Amino acid sequence: MNRGEEIVAEARLWIGTPYLHQCATRGAGTDCLGLIRGVWRVLVGPEPTEVPPYTQDWAEPSGEEALLAAGMQFLMPRPLTELASGDVILFRMREGSVAKHLGILTEVGRRESFVHAYTGHGVIESPLSAPWKRRIAARFAFPDRAERG
Repeated sequence: MNRGEEIVAEARLWIGTPYLHQCATRGAGTDCLGLIRGVWRVLVGPEPTEVPPYTQDWAEPSGEEALLAAGMQFLMPRPLTELASGDVILFRMREGSVAKHLGILTEVGRRESFVHAYTGHGVIESPLSAPWKRRIAARFAFPDRAERG
C-alpha cells in the first residue's frame, strides 16, 4: 500500500464519526481539523503542537488565515494543479473570506471525492464537484514520520 492509499484508508475509517466542534476522536466526535489531526496521529505520530481553542468562525472577523498558516508550517505544500489521493485540501468557502474547511482527497480522475467532517452531517465522503473544487485554496501532503519525527 502506498502513502496515499494509507492516508485514504485511515480517513475512511472516520466516516460516520459525529461532528463535534474542537474534537478529534474517531467514532466519538470530530470537526474538519480534528479529522486531519487524527489521521496525523496514526500515520505521522504525535501532534507537533497543542491546538489552541478556536471558534467555528476560524478567525473570520480578523481575516487571519490560521489554517493556511498551520498547513504551511506542519504539512508539505503542493501545487493546486496536481491533485493526488491522500492530499489535505483546504477550502475557502466564500470569495474574500478566510480558508476554514479541510478534507482529505480520496479519489482523483473521473470520480474525484474527499472525506471531511461537515457540520450537521459528521464525517462523510463527498464528490469533489465543481462547486467544491473551485473553493480549494491550498493543497498539502502529510509528511512521513521521518520528516517530522
